[in-house]
Amino acid sequence: MSRPITLFTGQWADLPIDVLAEKAASWGYEGLELACWGDHLDVNRAAVDLDYCEVHLAKLEKHNLKVHAISNHLAGQLVCDLNDARSNSFAPDECAGDPEKKRAWGVEQMKLSAQAAKNLGIDVVNGFTGSSIWHYFYSFPSVTQKTLDEGYEYFAKMWNPILDVFDECGVKFALEVHPTEIAFDIVTAERAIQAVNGRKAFGFNFDPSHLHWQMVDPVRFIYEFKDRIYHCHMKDAAFQLDGRTGILGSHLDFGDSQRGWDFRSLGRGDIDFEEIIRAFNHIEYNGPLSVEWEDMGMEREQGAEEACNFVRQLDFKRSGRAFDSAFEE
Repeated sequence: MSRPITLFTGQWADLPIDVLAEKAASWGYEGLELACWGDHLDVNRAAVDLDYCEVHLAKLEKHNLKVHAISNHLAGQLVCDLNDARSNSFAPDECAGDPEKKRAWGVEQMKLSAQAAKNLGIDVVNGFTGSSIWHYFYSFPSVTQKTLDEGYEYFAKMWNPILDVFDECGVKFALEVHPTEIAFDIVTAERAIQAVNGRKAFGFNFDPSHLHWQMVDPVRFIYEFKDRIYHCHMKDAAFQLDGRTGILGSHLDFGDSQRGWDFRSLGRGDIDFEEIIRAFNHIEYNGPLSVEWEDMGMEREQGAEEACNFVRQLDFKRSGRAFDSAFEE
């Protein structure tokens, strides 16, 4: 069986779910990875109302679309983030300007996300964790190991009670390894697993684009965490280094030609996706290949349809026999 090709709806939250479902089906997608914002999924209702879940799934089934995962990146970010004014829009208006109020809301939302996933009949929630120590990524003024250790201890303190609910619901949390999160590369991903004592409820939503621009090998990440890859985002990226630009982005918006790197629609960047599929075959990852479409230089509907076709042509099964076995027959 080929891996299901799905579309992450986070970048399409301006469209009602009915409209997006019809479009996604026409582009060839087999499912949607529902974002928990816009009208794409109300986790407060889904966590307690089975009728809501049934009606919501029926909207997608009308277009032959399935749901394999939901994503609540915005609420998850609030759990360990410093929660300055940039995240005010992530939580209800009454939380704006109050870091701890936003944090408490984020914790509750992530617990509800596990219950919502259970009620939808799926077992993966993708998202972010936030990080109290990300801003120390460059150690000047000097940062002590004690400070960094405390950051991982805080992550464990905040997320273990959330993961307890995930365990109760039989659902896994898949962190999208990403700058500003507690895990942003291979080394920090290892530390995050250690911080929660290796509990299986915590794993990763593999997204090669965030590794590539840091010059971390996405394929090596797959092999390092072969038992922790719970979901996959298919997203491309490209370097635009010209001797003047750098990989830290120069405080320039995505889509600016002066950035040292940027996201690309699938197949239009630098990432070797064939090697990723080969690695998935080796570790026997058979979950969704979920397109997260982000390319400021391309019209998004054309990009989304093209990306679906790219993934369909790319994905292949591992051979069930050795190529030279015929010589022995």
